[in-house]
Amino acid sequence: MPTYDYKCNNCGHAFELFQSMSEGVKKKCPECGKLALERLIGTGSALIFKGSGFYETDYRSKDYAKAKDAETKSASETKSDDAKPKKTDDAKPAKTEKKTESKPKAKSES
Repeated sequence: MPTYDYKCNNCGHAFELFQSMSEGVKKKCPECGKLALERLIGTGSALIFKGSGFYETDYRSKDYAKAKDAETKSASETKSDDAKPKKTDDAKPAKTEKKTESKPKAKSES
């Protein structure tokens, strides 16, 4: 339920009234009893949206942003390390040379 600001145009009395949105505008001043109340246009209240679907940076503290950046940076370094081929100190085996020997031709019997 919202809070409405009222001001009496007769005596100048100003006050806030907590009332339902469906209730009508009050007319009678509680101070002087005259029908000179006017409901004022207020600035309203601030809305805070929570949950998924809203910008992450809207209500986050600076410490949270720093921690998130550090976590993202470390995660990207880990991924880039996994993507690179790892160097090993093991010596590569020497290539073996293929020796080609001439095979004797099979005798054909005619």
